[in-house]
Amino acid sequence: MKTRRQMKIQEIINNHPIHTQEELAERLRKEGFDVTQATVSRDIKEMGLIKVPTSDDDYRYAVPGSAQPLSTPDRLKRRMRETVVTINDSENLIVLRTIPGNAQALASLIDHSNWEEVIGTVAGDDTILLVVKPISAVPQVRGRIAQFME
Repeated sequence: MKTRRQMKIQEIINNHPIHTQEELAERLRKEGFDVTQATVSRDIKEMGLIKVPTSDDDYRYAVPGSAQPLSTPDRLKRRMRETVVTINDSENLIVLRTIPGNAQALASLIDHSNWEEVIGTVAGDDTILLVVKPISAVPQVRGRIAQFME
């Protein structure tokens, strides 16, 4: 039952903009699944779903890697200003601490901004690790992030 439900969740979020857990629960109920918001919350966590920005300044659930979020300098700047708490670096790594629950969406925006020096990001709930190459580009990337946060 859980496998079928999670397959249906993936189908729903791939075909419809789902913004909240309650919206997802309601869609699942319409599809014949007897679920609570708590069940949906556990499924979201198990499936590793993330929230990605939409073109109408909102967020929707997505499977990591399946959605191409709209990434503009203005959106990235606003997100950084609203969510980044601290910046730190060591060697070729930059660590951004965010307000809890915001790291994955911000990392996705950074990934889709095509910064040459950032070869990848890894995000948890409130921490983003940026891998920078070459090491000499770290101050430049930090400076860009700091500018975005002004």
